Amino acid sequence: MTIDERKEKFLILGKFLGQFGFSEFKKEADLPCNDPYFEEFKEKIDAAVHYNGWFTKENVIFSVQQWASALTEANLEKWLSSYSFKDENPKQIAIIMAGNIPLVGFHDFVSVLLSGNKVLVKLSSNDEVLLPVLANYLICIAPEFKDYINFTSEKIQDFDAVIATGSNNTARYFEYYFANKPSIIRKNRNSVAILTGNESEEELKELGEDIFRYYGLGCRNVSKLYVPKDYNFTPFFEAIYDWNHLLNHNKYINNYDYNKAVYLMSLFKLVENGFLILKEDASFGSPIGSLFFEYYTDLNELKKEIQQQKENIQCVVSKGIFENEIDFGATQKPKLWDYADGVDTMEFLNNL
Repeated sequence: MTIDERKEKFLILGKFLGQFGFSEFKKEADLPCNDPYFEEFKEKIDAAVHYNGWFTKENVIFSVQQWASALTEANLEKWLSSYSFKDENPKQIAIIMAGNIPLVGFHDFVSVLLSGNKVLVKLSSNDEVLLPVLANYLICIAPEFKDYINFTSEKIQDFDAVIATGSNNTARYFEYYFANKPSIIRKNRNSVAILTGNESEEELKELGEDIFRYYGLGCRNVSKLYVPKDYNFTPFFEAIYDWNHLLNHNKYINNYDYNKAVYLMSLFKLVENGFLILKEDASFGSPIGSLFFEYYTDLNELKKEIQQQKENIQCVVSKGIFENEIDFGATQKPKLWDYADGVDTMEFLNNL
C-alpha cells in the first residue's frame, strides 16, 4: 500500500472509533466491516472495564474519542506531510506497550503502520482487550495489513527495531537487552503545572482534567504544581470540587486513604479536601490521591530549573510562560505530532 492508501484506512478507523460516544454508541450504516466489529468493540469496552479496575467506561470512551478526533484527514495531513515514506522493504518493529491508561501504546502502533513498516506487539496484561479488535478491523478493511500486524505474548524475536515503554527500572533492562537494536526506550515521566495566582476559575477547572483524568496514572497527568509564595489554594480546591465523585471509586479512595495515613504518620504538613492531598515536595511523581507542590519566587529561575529537569518532565501546563507549554485541560488531548518524551517516532521509523 502507498502512504495515501494507508492514510485512507486510518481515516476509516477514525470514523469507526467515532461511533462510541459518551452519550450513546451509534452504529453508522456506511462503514466497511462495521457489522461484526461494532458489536465486538462494544463488548470489549465493557470487558476492559471489568478486566482492569482503573479502566472505567468513561475513561475508556474518553481515550477512544480522543483517537476518533485525532484520525481526521486534516490531522493526518498536517502530521505526515513533512515526512518521506517508503512503500517497500518494510522493517519489523517490536512494540512493548505499557498498560497504565487505555490504548496508551496506540500512537506507536499507528506510527509503525503508517510509516509502511510491520508491527509486532507485546501487550501489557493490564490493557490487552481493546487493541486486537482495532487491529482486526484494520485487516478487515485492508487485508494487506494481515502480514503487517502480529501480536505475541512470548519473548519477542525476529525484529529490526524496538519501541519499549516502562518504568525507570524496566528501561534499564530494555537498554541492556536491546543494546544491539535501534530503539526508543521510554522511562518514567511526569507533568507539571505552573500557577501564578491569576488563573481564572475556568482555567483551574480545566487543570482538574489534567490532574484527575485516568486517576492521574498517565505520564501526561499533572502530578506537581509550582505556585508563588503565599499562594491561596482555596480557589484551586473550589474549582476542582466537581471531581469529588472520585470518592466513589474504591481503588482511588483506598490509595488516597493509605497515602494520607502514611503522610500523617510521618508528620508531614498536608493540605487536603477529602479526595486530594497537597504535599510540599521537590519530587515529581506524586502517589495516587495526592499532588506535590513547590513554591517559587522567580519565574525565570523556575524556567531554568524546569529546563534542567526536562528528562523527567512530559508536559508543562502554563499560560504564556513556556514556548512549548500545554493549555489548561489539554494534557490528555495530544495531537498526532505531540511525541512522547519529545522523540520523533516517525523520523526514527523512516530512518531505519
